[in-house]
Amino acid sequence: MKAISYRQYGGPEVLEYGDVRDPKVGPDSVLVKVRAASVNPVDWKCLGGHLDGVLDPVFPVIPGWDVAGVVVQPGASVPEFVVGDEVVGYVREDFLSRGTFAEYVAAPVRTLARKPRNLTFEEASGLPLAGLTAYQVITKTLEVTEGDVVLVHAAAGGVGSIAVQLARHAGARVIGTASERNHDFLRELGAEPVAHGDGLADRVRALAPDGVDAAFDTIGGETLKVSAELLAPGGRLASVADGRVIGLGGHYCFVRPDAGDLRHLTQLVEQDVVTVHVSETFPLERAADAYRLSAEGRTRGKIVVTVDWTSEDGPSRH
Repeated sequence: MKAISYRQYGGPEVLEYGDVRDPKVGPDSVLVKVRAASVNPVDWKCLGGHLDGVLDPVFPVIPGWDVAGVVVQPGASVPEFVVGDEVVGYVREDFLSRGTFAEYVAAPVRTLARKPRNLTFEEASGLPLAGLTAYQVITKTLEVTEGDVVLVHAAAGGVGSIAVQLARHAGARVIGTASERNHDFLRELGAEPVAHGDGLADRVRALAPDGVDAAFDTIGGETLKVSAELLAPGGRLASVADGRVIGLGGHYCFVRPDAGDLRHLTQLVEQDVVTVHVSETFPLERAADAYRLSAEGRTRGKIVVTVDWTSEDGPSRH
């Protein structure tokens, strides 16, 4: 099959497009014909070796953890899915090797749920990692409830935009940081936008003089420090970007695959509670360009890589 892969750590220049071995389908896995796979910041962090301390690479590595596609072969012990089912998944294992930037991926069944019926494959591929991150932080870690004032950083991004929607659905008031060009987008999601950068604390205090009940940091560094300072007494703090949050009395969160959480998210999408915004798509062979754009850190919503099946040229399994 065709796939994107890399044989050593580096930047987008080490990504190769070409033939790799077809994936084997284990008893607890599902072979998925990939229609779309979204790019996440963790993808280029893995590519650069920044997660080498926790995830062993098995070179050549096929990158990518998000997928939307069609089941072509369920494993021997998988009754949950049949051939033809449309699925989404956060296909992360505890090592780097068998990712989703490929024509096919053998996905552990624990990582999959049925694709929301009201999303395209491109939109659906942007849901799993970003959606699960937002859901697990907003609902499980920060326990956002009605009446809370919640601060969400990078609120126009993939994770942030879904976090805004989930917090609003819980009945919270949401203040979201973003560049000026994304402020109207945040208002459409129901958030009160503020510009990030110097003077952020003063701008947030102008909107919430008594502090915020919960803060969701997706940036780290100075942003994390400011978030802690803005908390009301008893306020909750979580970060997905900076482990120093623990020293500030908060929680460091690393999203985990959870089929139950993903099913709940797909239900919220089908109820029009959560939407997924796709800013740009790239064909599989141009995945390196998608990485470069993601690394700029200015994306609204998601960047997606697509697989063209119009000619139906691919492995014999299809």
